[in-house]
Order: sequence, then structure tokens, then C-alpha cells
Amino acid sequence: MHASGSVLSAVRQRPIRARWRALLASLVALATMTAVPSLAANPPPQLQVWPGMAPGSEGLDLVQRVVERSTDPALPDRYVDSVAAPSLTVYRPAHPDGRALLVIPGGGYQRVVLDKEGSALAPAFADAGGLTLFVLQYRLPGEGHRNARDVPLADAQRALRLIRLHAAEWGLDAASVGVMGFSAGGHVAASLATRHAERAYAPQDAADALDARPAYAVLVYPVIDMGAHAHPGSRQKLLGDAPDPAAVRAYSLQERVDASTPPVFLLHAQDDTTVPVENSLLFEAALRRAGIEHETHLYAHGGHGFGVRGAQGTLASWPSLAIAWIHAHALLPRTASAPSDDRTD
Repeated sequence: MHASGSVLSAVRQRPIRARWRALLASLVALATMTAVPSLAANPPPQLQVWPGMAPGSEGLDLVQRVVERSTDPALPDRYVDSVAAPSLTVYRPAHPDGRALLVIPGGGYQRVVLDKEGSALAPAFADAGGLTLFVLQYRLPGEGHRNARDVPLADAQRALRLIRLHAAEWGLDAASVGVMGFSAGGHVAASLATRHAERAYAPQDAADALDARPAYAVLVYPVIDMGAHAHPGSRQKLLGDAPDPAAVRAYSLQERVDASTPPVFLLHAQDDTTVPVENSLLFEAALRRAGIEHETHLYAHGGHGFGVRGAQGTLASWPSLAIAWIHAHALLPRTASAPSDDRTD
């Protein structure tokens, strides 16, 4: 495993390490959990991303399809396509800590995986980690939307703004909203991190006056490059069969990193044959050149799409590493009842 960038100074690491020792131990165990509560018996709340028809999807006759690939009710493995009405599914812990995480699952820009990179995160990240998760079902670029290449980014920008607009109602700190993306969803999340200031859609209401820059980004085996190291399926769905060099450069997100990019946590397996590890390495190099704080974790084994269910060995501890990093980079406002991060244990 290789790490670059500084999470905290050595002075601050000591009290945080002591404070989170018990939490991290429990998270390692939770990271290996595979079953999630029955979604049919306990459906989580859903929020519509747009107040009406999503901009660019007017007139489309899409019937959203949810496909279940698992035969085990305790291990759902659904995906969705034909998305015309993007939504957020909310996984709220019993004891939320005030931090919100916009989760963007993968699916090669062909589908959106709902469970292994969505609901399966809840035990570690929500129940144990205290984060309120908002899992995004976003529109897919190959389904007839106008400005198709940017509809996933438009949905992500709008979703993050919507979370901020309603943060107080959920007991959340609007300034601490981050994003986590997997595979092609990592491309959407990295697009949000690097292109948050771009106008991807016409303003709809008060939410669109809010900042779309995430406080931080967690990118797990992300699609980044649209050139030599691209995932062919994601590139074809996003850019078409023969994209011109300008489009390849514009959607290769290592080219979009600048001083406004938030801190980034990168995670990748070196034996990933679907989305080569060079995607994360190219992004890390760009972050380093721009002086953006970041942390990179590379594992020898793991392949692609492991999420939390398929993570084995030392890789199974990645949720605990990510949560500790999130807590360090999404510092909540101090209150009279909240302990200071600077105290000693």
C-alpha cells in the first residue's frame, strides 16, 4: 500500500489515533459484512433530484428498469437503467454525526449499481461510521438525453446542492458534504470535484444558488482517463465510438485538476484489469502537481468492483481507512457539547 499526502500533522494524529482505535476495529469487522437489512421490508426514503422533468430529458419516453441479479434476498444486487427521474436514496444511521456523503455507484455508464456500491455501504459507513449516505441514481449518457455527456455531472451537482439546501432538516453540516464514487461513478464524482464550478444545467430553484463543490472526494477504482488507459465501455457510452481528441482531453479528469479541487482519497487494486490502476495514478500525479492534499492506497490484489462485499484480506479494512480520512477532512463546527479534536485521551 502506498500513501501520499498528509492527513493530519503528527501532533494531531496521536489523539485522533487513540480516540478512533475502538471505532476502527469495529469498522474492519463491518467492512466484511455482506448482508443488508431487507430493503423490501424497510425501504429507505427517496428524494427526487429535480423539481420536475430533469433538464435535457424533456420528451423522452424512458421507463425506469430495476433488475435484480441475486437469488439471495439477504444479498441484493440490483441495478437500474433507463433513468429519467434521478433520485437520492437516504441511509441514515441511528446516531448521525452530522456529516453527509453523496455516493455515486458505478456501472460503466450503462447502468447504476444500487447495492454492492450503494446499500451495502450502510453497515460500515452509516451504522458504524455515523455518516448519512445519499446514494444517487443518475441519468446515463447513452439513453437519449440532450447534452448527454454532462447529464451525470448535472445530476451530481444538483444532488450535492439539494443535500446542502436541506442539511438543517437532516441535522447535517452543509459545509461537510463530500462525495464518494466507484468505477464510472468515480468518473462522475471526480467530475464533480474538478468541474463543480461549471454550469452543467440551467438553474431550477433556490438550491441552484448553492455551491456544488464537495468538501472532499473519495474515489474507489475510479474511471479517470479517456485516453490510453480508458475503460473502453465507459468511454464508448460517454463519448461515442470515435471521440475527437478534444473530447478525450476534456473528459480525462487528470486534465481538469486545479487549485479549487477538494482533498481526495484514492483507492485502487493494482491487478484491476477492467479499470487500470493508471487511472488513479494519473489523477494522483495531477493532484500532486496542483498541490491538492490527497491520500492514495494501492493494493496488490482485489481486481475491480470489490466494493465492501468482495474486499478480502487487508483490502477489507478500506472502509475504516476512508472513514478516518473523512473525519479528518470534514471537521464539524465545535459546539459546547462536542469534544474537541485537540484533546488528549
